[in-house]
Amino acid sequence: MGRELDSLQEEDKGSGGPQLSRRRFTKMASVLVASLTLPTVSSALAASAAIKGVRLWRSPEKTRLVFDLSSGIEHKIFPLTNPHRLVIDIKDTRLPGSLSKLELGETPIKDVRWATRKNNDLRIVLDLKQKITPRSFVLKPNDTYGHRLVIDLFDVKAAATTTRVPEPISTNRDIVIAIDAGHGGEDPGAVGHRGAREKDVVLAIAREISYLFKQNKGFKPVLVRTGDYYISLRERTKLARRKNADVFISVHADAFSRKSANGASVFTLSQRGASSETARWLANKENSSDLVGGEDGVSLDDKDDVLASVLLDLSMTDSQSRSEKIGSRVLSHLGRINKLHKKKVEQAAFAVLKNPDIPSILVETGFISNPTEARKLVTKAHQRKLARAVHAGVKEFFLKNPPAGTWIANNRGKSSTAVSYKVKSGDTLSGIATRHHVSLNRLLASNHMGISDILKVGQILRIP
Repeated sequence: MGRELDSLQEEDKGSGGPQLSRRRFTKMASVLVASLTLPTVSSALAASAAIKGVRLWRSPEKTRLVFDLSSGIEHKIFPLTNPHRLVIDIKDTRLPGSLSKLELGETPIKDVRWATRKNNDLRIVLDLKQKITPRSFVLKPNDTYGHRLVIDLFDVKAAATTTRVPEPISTNRDIVIAIDAGHGGEDPGAVGHRGAREKDVVLAIAREISYLFKQNKGFKPVLVRTGDYYISLRERTKLARRKNADVFISVHADAFSRKSANGASVFTLSQRGASSETARWLANKENSSDLVGGEDGVSLDDKDDVLASVLLDLSMTDSQSRSEKIGSRVLSHLGRINKLHKKKVEQAAFAVLKNPDIPSILVETGFISNPTEARKLVTKAHQRKLARAVHAGVKEFFLKNPPAGTWIANNRGKSSTAVSYKVKSGDTLSGIATRHHVSLNRLLASNHMGISDILKVGQILRIP
């Protein structure tokens, strides 16, 4: 370790240093958890803290490296150039194992080096493929994890605007459905019966909702989170705005200390939450070019306070009204396949619901803390049922209230807003009818078919 320490001390001077303790790795999956085995360390040399494990996540915009620690620590980080590196100094901490199990193929990290400095201080150097913007912070223990040091490596690229770009009314665009699977990555959400994790359940449901909308002409689903990584609450709504979403659906699974609590729920933004969000937007308007008001949105940065306040109030009121209607339809369909926790749409000030011009709902698919519901929530069959209910409610609203300039709006009356479905291997008529929430007789009549007709892979069916 002495030679490694000498080379790593050179990082303070910006030197590349010898390539010691380097580990080259294979291509990684979207999520990796690497555990470290802790050997016995002499108490005379032992530092006050130890790294117990290392976990790594890659998301579309950053890489997150998490060190699980035996106790709280002091640390500092600093980047170096020529070549690009990030130095992580952790005071009075040891690494009993190694970092050789980390797989870094799709991250900006090329190699990892580490050594003990000044007796018990640990230095870790990340050799980087390109420039990054680093951020670090420590987290205290919670119900799931102990002490942690979190290192975020943000990709350096042109800042993506959060402006909602208006769509011309004359277009024939799709209705954009933003589907947000809650939690992810370092945040598992609620952990329920037999270790069922909310982040896994809701991602599976969100993917199924997306799949269903992909089958419907005139709709374009957008998954806010596509894998097991964390996105901040504000960033989730910003992503929906960048995609010009017509609705934002956040999918969750509830939890409560009393295991008997059960049933699905749907939430929209409360009046108190709406008022606070309007105030936040108004306070930020001078430094913002955000648009409100849908397809023909207007910018706030050139409006005086009174006019901006009026525009925001009008937009928020309309958004809340549409959110309530969408939520009611979704809740109605959920009630057909699942017990409801409350029979009416509830209101709360959830951060992901705070879009002044995008109707937003939060769906609690059930209580993962309830043993009976948890057993159902982890099954593909129940996840599909929940996804079909959400899909049916949202689709039903937009077929009757399509935004101007969309394909659905332009084709109303021409085809009874019917959409098409391409038959896949394994499909049955009854299965397709159930998936799209139409009766088998209506499906047959719309396609001039009989019950004994044979489906062919690739055949296009009209869904009434």
